[in-house]
Amino acid sequence: MTEELTNRQNSGLSRRRLLGVAALQSAAVLGLTRVGLQAARAAEPAAADNAPAIVVGSGYGAAVAALRLGQAGIRTIVLEMGRLWNTAGADGKIFCSTAAPDERSMWFKTRTEAPLATFLWLDVVNRNITPYPGVLDRVHFGNMSVYAGRGVGGGSLVNGGMAVTPLRSYFTEQFPTVNATEMYNTYFPRARAMLGVNDIDPAWFESTEWYQFSRVSRKHAQKAGLKTTFVPNVYDFSYMEREAAGTATKSALGQEVIYGNNHGKRTLDKTYLAAALGTGNVTIHTLEKVRGIRRASDGTYVLTVDRIDVTGNVVETKEYGCTYLFLGAGVVGTSELLVRARALGTLPALDASVGAGFGTNGNVMLGRANHLWDTVGANQSTMPVMGIDDWANTANPVFAEIAPLPTGLEHWVSLYLAITKNPQRASFTYDAANDSVKLGWTAAQSAVSVSMAKKLFDRINSANSTIYRYDLFGSSSKVFADDFTYHPLGGCVLGRATDDYGRVKGYSKLYVTDGSLVPGSIGVNPFLTITALAERTMARVIAEDTAE
Repeated sequence: MTEELTNRQNSGLSRRRLLGVAALQSAAVLGLTRVGLQAARAAEPAAADNAPAIVVGSGYGAAVAALRLGQAGIRTIVLEMGRLWNTAGADGKIFCSTAAPDERSMWFKTRTEAPLATFLWLDVVNRNITPYPGVLDRVHFGNMSVYAGRGVGGGSLVNGGMAVTPLRSYFTEQFPTVNATEMYNTYFPRARAMLGVNDIDPAWFESTEWYQFSRVSRKHAQKAGLKTTFVPNVYDFSYMEREAAGTATKSALGQEVIYGNNHGKRTLDKTYLAAALGTGNVTIHTLEKVRGIRRASDGTYVLTVDRIDVTGNVVETKEYGCTYLFLGAGVVGTSELLVRARALGTLPALDASVGAGFGTNGNVMLGRANHLWDTVGANQSTMPVMGIDDWANTANPVFAEIAPLPTGLEHWVSLYLAITKNPQRASFTYDAANDSVKLGWTAAQSAVSVSMAKKLFDRINSANSTIYRYDLFGSSSKVFADDFTYHPLGGCVLGRATDDYGRVKGYSKLYVTDGSLVPGSIGVNPFLTITALAERTMARVIAEDTAE
C-alpha cells in the first residue's frame, strides 16, 4: 500500500513538473517576467501585490520552499532578481560557453571574472563584455569575493553539479541538534531523488578520453598514499555518453559550465521549480530584487522590491505583502536583507547572531604542473566526478575536487578546488553610507585554508616529483587562489539566529531556507545539504505553522 501511494505521488509530481516546464517555455517565448500556469495560457497576468507566502530567491532552499508550499495549496510568489534563462540568443544557444563568454556570462559586468585570471601569465581567459543581467555574479568584499548564480534556478545554473552527501560524523559535528538519522534516512534521499542525482558509469569513466584528467590526478594521489572517491552529479551521464558518441549536442563536453549548460544538466528550473509551477499555486517574478523588509502592525511582512530592466535600471519600486516569508536569496542576499532590517529598525528584534558565522567552506583553488608523459587530455568534461578524500586526517582534513580545465588543447595542468576544515568565521555588518553590507573576512583567515591545502598537495608533488603552476591566478607568485569562494555558508546559522528548523528568532512566520543556515563549513560541495535541510524545514513548517 505504501509503495502504491509513493508511485501515485511520484506520478503526480512528474505531471506537475511537465506542466511547469511548459509554463517556463511559454513565458520565455512570450517574454514574460511573471511565470505561472496562467501565464502559460494567456497574456501576462496583472501583478499580484500580496500572497499568503513569498519566497525570496529561487536557488536550492528557495525552490524546495516553493514546491512544498505549492503542494500544500498555499498561493506563493517567488521573487527572483535574475532573469528566466529559457530564450536562445543570436547564436541559437541560451548560455554562452566558458571559452567564448559574452554579455550572457556575468551579472552587469564590463569584463568577465572567471576564477582563473591568466594562462601562461597571459590575459587570455577573461573578455570585455556589455553589461547585462548575466547568469554568474562575483560579489566583491574587502578580502573575499563570492560567486553566485543569477536567474531562475540560482546557483544550480552555474555550478559543477557535484551532489555530495557530507560525512555523517561531520554533519553531526556541525549540526548537533539535528536528528542525523532522519536526515540520512529521509531528507538526503528525498533531495537526491528530486534533484535527479546520478553516478557516472565506472567502466565508461575508465575508458573515455573526457576524464583522462581525473585518472591522472587519481594516479598521482594514490602514489602519495591518498585515496580518491567518485562523487555523484546532477548532470545526466547517459546524455554525456551520447555527447561523447556524437549523437547528442555537446554541453559538458562543449566547454559549458560556469556560464550555464545548454543541455544535460538537471538544474532547478527542470526539477523543483518546474514541479512548483505545476501545482498551479506558484508564480515566479523575475528581475525583481528585494531591498527591504518590515513588519506591518497586523503581523504581516511588507517587502520593498525594485523591478529592473536588462540595462539594470530600476523601472518600478513596489511593495508586496505576505503572511509567511521565506528567505532563500543566498548567503549574501539573505544576510544583507536581515542585517539591514535590524540596523534600520524595521525588524529590530532579530537576534544578535544574524550576520555571523560566515565561512568559505575552506575553498582554495590551485594547479599542478604534470610531467610531459602525464597528459591530461585536450578534451575534458566540465563536470567533476572525483575527489581526493583526506578528510579523515584529523591533523589536516581536506577534500579536493579534481577540477577540469577544458581548453581544447593539451596543457598538462591538474586543477583542484580544495575544501579545507578552516574554523575561521566572519560577520556581515551594515554599511549605512552605501546601504549595503560589509564582510569582515581577512587575508589571515584565508591563509589558514591555504596552509591546509598546501600540506596535502606538497605530499602529492613530493611523491610525483611535480611542482605547482604559478601562471593561473594573475601573479607570478600566486599559487593558491584564496580570495574567492564557490561555497559561501553561514550568516543566519541554524540553532543560533534561528530555531532548529530555520524559523528566525524574534519573529513568527519568518524563515531561512538557504546556505545561510550552514555554520561556515560542511566539508563537501554544499548544495545537497542545503536542499535536504530545506526539505526538513518545510516538512515541519507545513505540518505545524501553516495549519494554524
